[in-house]
Amino acid sequence: MVAEVRGDYPNESAVLRAVAQKLGIGSAETLRNWVKRDEIDSGQRPGTATEESAQIKAMKKEIAELKRANDILKAAAVRSMGRCNIPGRKVTGGV
Repeated sequence: MVAEVRGDYPNESAVLRAVAQKLGIGSAETLRNWVKRDEIDSGQRPGTATEESAQIKAMKKEIAELKRANDILKAAAVRSMGRCNIPGRKVTGGV
């Protein structure tokens, strides 16, 4: 809607205020953020698209989980090796 009426107003702020009022949005700044996000997602403005941002967030979460699992496995291996070195104790079975 903002893109459709841009030519009818003298500047971007006026457009945003008018459209926000028509849509019952309390703040023109909220609408400005939505327009900016849409322009990024559609490639009209540089930035990280919503989908890419979600993928990055999911990957960071997965990396953190993998690091935690790796730390647990490392700690278990160290404890296991410590038990193998106890004099007089026989090690049976595999890992």
